[in-house]
Amino acid sequence: MHCDCNSFFASVETVLNPEYKNVPMAVCGSVEDRHGIVLAKNDLAKGYGIVTAETVFSAKKKCPGLVIASPHHEKYQEYSEKVNAIYARYTDMIEPFGIDESWLDLTASSLIGSGVEIAERIREDVKRELGITVSIGVSFNKVFAKLGSDYKKPDAITVISKDNYKKIVYPLPVSSLLFVGRKTAEQLRMLAINTIGDLAAASPELLTLKLGRAGRMLSMYARGEDNDPVEASSKNDAKSIGNGYTFRHDIVSREECRAAIAHLSEIIGTKLRDRGLCCATVQLSIKDEYLRTIQRNAPQVPPTDIAEEIASTAYSILCREWNRDKPIRMITVTAANLVKNDTITEQIDFFGDRDQLDEKRKRRGKRELAVDEIRKKFGSDAIIRASVIDGNLGIYDSKNDKKH
Repeated sequence: MHCDCNSFFASVETVLNPEYKNVPMAVCGSVEDRHGIVLAKNDLAKGYGIVTAETVFSAKKKCPGLVIASPHHEKYQEYSEKVNAIYARYTDMIEPFGIDESWLDLTASSLIGSGVEIAERIREDVKRELGITVSIGVSFNKVFAKLGSDYKKPDAITVISKDNYKKIVYPLPVSSLLFVGRKTAEQLRMLAINTIGDLAAASPELLTLKLGRAGRMLSMYARGEDNDPVEASSKNDAKSIGNGYTFRHDIVSREECRAAIAHLSEIIGTKLRDRGLCCATVQLSIKDEYLRTIQRNAPQVPPTDIAEEIASTAYSILCREWNRDKPIRMITVTAANLVKNDTITEQIDFFGDRDQLDEKRKRRGKRELAVDEIRKKFGSDAIIRASVIDGNLGIYDSKNDKKH
């Protein structure tokens, strides 16, 4: 089964703001913050021909009355977790595929109903409890299940079985198949392969010759021979946790860089603590005014989930690797080489003041845990770092009470 939340960002915004239900609305990045594109749109906006990733300017030309909603990514993550919690009532074999899609393996759930019956229950549960809709594909492999969830939208269930898959799948354009992007679709069209049926009938040897290993894989997918398992994942399986921000204006001030890194590290620290993880490596990526990017790593000793320590390591990378006068457009901080916090051992330092160092780290950890609890209880805006309020960073605008 493949479950796909319909117009996810727009649907969540409509749950939070019911007045969006009867107007053409699109969730868009801020033009001021250089993210002026459509991220999601509701069905009324789709009726005007508005598509994801087009500019706000273009969308407004198509629909002058388009209502623009600012994105609230923390809410989308919250709803994503709620949706997957509903799926978990029916199976523990869940493989998320982005924030709004998941594959489910229901083989062991056959005692509580057929695939279609379980899909119908899930569809109703999500709609009733969360106020959003899902489209679900039910099939005998992951690729065809994904095709099924795309086949009919919104709020629909499509079954692609071993008996009907040629009738449903083969007439679809080849670009509908998982992992066939624009470039691959163009290469296939040059081989007179326009539909998935054409791809299924094509010589696997020719496809391998033209596309390499990907050609053979796509040939198998088109013929329904995908046998990849649903890989159930845990939030503790992440290999890294990162967060980045594009600034409202290019910045050169080290103090602004320090403030941005501290803010990003706070978010990462919270996620690490929530998952019981620590990072042994800190990575910093910096993008300049010409969109050129450098990426550097530094060991984090000892491994930590404390934001202040992550920020200190990241800032030291910036000071060491970046020209002070060169404008910065974007900074990304990533915690890598993650380990469970209950498995960490530290080498004894015979010459340092170990007790004093341990006490400082304990105080930092307690302080950040206290902030976590306040934000969980009163919202993520309950405590805001003063250095990111207003100013050039554009992270938090006190006048509009808006956090990015």
